[in-house]
Amino acid sequence: MTKNDLKIVFMGTPDFAVESLRALVEGGYRMAGVVTMPDKPAGRHGSTLQPSPVKQYALSQHLPVLQPEKLKAESFVEELRSMQADLQIVVAFRMLPEIVWDMPRFGTFNLHASLLPQYRGAAPVNWAIINGETETGVTTFFLTHGIDTGQIIRQEKMPVTPTDDAGTVHDALMKMGARLVTETVDLLIASEGNIETVQQETLYVSSETLHPAPKLYMETCRIDWHQSAVHVYNFIRGLSPYPGAWTEIVNPSGETFSLKIFSSEKILDAPAGNQASRYCLPGAVHTDGKHYLEVAVSDGFIRIISLQLAGKKRMSIKDFLNGTKIDINWKVL
Repeated sequence: MTKNDLKIVFMGTPDFAVESLRALVEGGYRMAGVVTMPDKPAGRHGSTLQPSPVKQYALSQHLPVLQPEKLKAESFVEELRSMQADLQIVVAFRMLPEIVWDMPRFGTFNLHASLLPQYRGAAPVNWAIINGETETGVTTFFLTHGIDTGQIIRQEKMPVTPTDDAGTVHDALMKMGARLVTETVDLLIASEGNIETVQQETLYVSSETLHPAPKLYMETCRIDWHQSAVHVYNFIRGLSPYPGAWTEIVNPSGETFSLKIFSSEKILDAPAGNQASRYCLPGAVHTDGKHYLEVAVSDGFIRIISLQLAGKKRMSIKDFLNGTKIDINWKVL
C-alpha cells in the first residue's frame, strides 16, 4: 500500500490543527476532504462570517470542505460517506458520534496534546502547566466510546521548562503533533491497518491517579491569591496568553478594576523593609508606584511583569504604573 492508495478525511478547526493538515498536504498524502466547524459571526455586529483556520487553509489547497451543524445529520453522514475515506484524522475538533468515527475501514485516529491517559479533556496544554508538569507531549489514538480513552498508537514527549507558558508549549506541540500524525499514517500504510496499539488502562493503576483537563471557563481562570507562590505562578503561565488568568484590583475609594496577568515572577521571601504582617496578607499590594508591583500570596509574593486592563491592550507593568497611580493602600481580590 502507498500514499495514493489511502484516502484521508481530515477533521479540525483551529490553528493547532492546520499544522497537521499542512503536513499531510505537503507530504503528498491523498486527501479526500476536510470537515470543520461552520463559519462564526465576527465583527462588531456579527455581520461578517469568519471561516475557521482549517477551512481557510483547505480552500487555499482546493480541498473539498464540509461544515456540518450536526454531526449526526443524515445529509452530512451521506456526504461524508460519499468521500469513501479509508482513514479519518481528527485534530482539535468535536466529539464524534460512532456513526462517523466508525465509518472508515482503517478507523479514525485523534491527535491529543498530552501524554494520554493523563490530561484527557479540552484543555490539556493549560492544565499540564497549571499543575507544574515538567514533561508533556502528544498522543495519537483510535477513537472509540468515551472522550480520549481509545487505544494509543504513538506518543512523543517534550520537556516543559519553568519559564514556558501555554503559548510556547502549544506551538511546540503543534509542530510535534504534525510530525506524529504523518508518522502514524505511515505506520498504518506500512501495516495495512494492522498496527499495534496500547490500551490506556495498562498505563495507570487507578483513575484517581489521572489528571483531567476540563474545559476552561471564566471563573476557572480567576487567580486565588491564598495559594502558594509556585501555584499562582504556574496558574498564570498555564493560562497565558489565552484565555488569561485574571483578578480584580481595588483602590482606596472602593473602585474595582478587572485585569488579566500574562507573565510574572515568584518571590518566596517578603520584600525587604516590609516585614509587617499587613504586607503579607494574600492580596496585599507592594509597589514603588513606578517599576514593580507585587501581590502577596500564602508564602511570598508574585511580581507582575505584564498585564491587561479590561478594554485595553496588553502592557508591561512599568507602562501600567505610569498610567495608573497605585500604592500600598490598593488591594487585589
